Amino acid sequence: MSWFESLILGLVQGLTEFLPISSSAHLRLTAAFAGWHDPGAAFTAITQIGTEAAVLIYFRKDIARIVSAWCRSLTNKALRADHDAQMGWLVIVGSIPIGVLGVTFKDQIEGPFRDLRLIATTLIVMGIILGIADRLAARDEAGGKHRAVKERKTLKELGVRDGLIFGFCQALALVPGVSRSGATISGGLLMGYTREAAARYSFLLAIPAVLASGAFELKDAGEGHVSWGPTIFATIIAFVVGYAVIAWFMKFITTKSFMPFVIYRVLLGILLFALVGTDTLSPHAGESAG
Repeated sequence: MSWFESLILGLVQGLTEFLPISSSAHLRLTAAFAGWHDPGAAFTAITQIGTEAAVLIYFRKDIARIVSAWCRSLTNKALRADHDAQMGWLVIVGSIPIGVLGVTFKDQIEGPFRDLRLIATTLIVMGIILGIADRLAARDEAGGKHRAVKERKTLKELGVRDGLIFGFCQALALVPGVSRSGATISGGLLMGYTREAAARYSFLLAIPAVLASGAFELKDAGEGHVSWGPTIFATIIAFVVGYAVIAWFMKFITTKSFMPFVIYRVLLGILLFALVGTDTLSPHAGESAG
């Protein structure tokens, strides 16, 4: 991998990680469209550490409060009813599905799941699901002529059951094209949570999963055509760009619809099917050389 490739892929990772359009799919597609080697699951997992560092800084006050309350609740029973202490446990509970499934399907994640036809399918299907979830949330928030405004849930109402459902939604993102934020936000909206609550828990839930995945893949970072230098460079770029994107996205979702992302996902999926169907692009583009 050249330094220019790592620059572009780092930008793509930073721009797409927090948007509900799938960063892993865009890294895969960028390489395929440019005629580069597929950067692979290891490169993707490690560069995600950069964007996750942006989450740690952006939500540093929330994270510090949650970690502090959770640690103190281990020895102080009175603190176990505290919302922040409970959030610590809920992040742990919600991280179990992706941990188990990530290890179980490791070979598939690094191989068959990177087929461009599967990516096109997940882009479209998850885009439609996000669109449905967004419309339901908008209907609750706006009410109607014969329908009262429906109050949506906040994170204070999050329990173990919903935490596990969020976790299984996050695990779907093991397949490129699904999108970690897209799947968890869609799940949250369908369960009746506000956009802000679903997005906030989605980002907090991603921290242990992404850091663990990146650490697990460190051993493979220097293998094949991807070396340490470009990987670290791309990770730094992803961090800088990712921080700017997450700050924008958290403001965007408070007043705007997810429909632009829905339309983008569906159109990209259709384009990808068209390119593969006409043999303009191989469904395994870049894989054999990677």
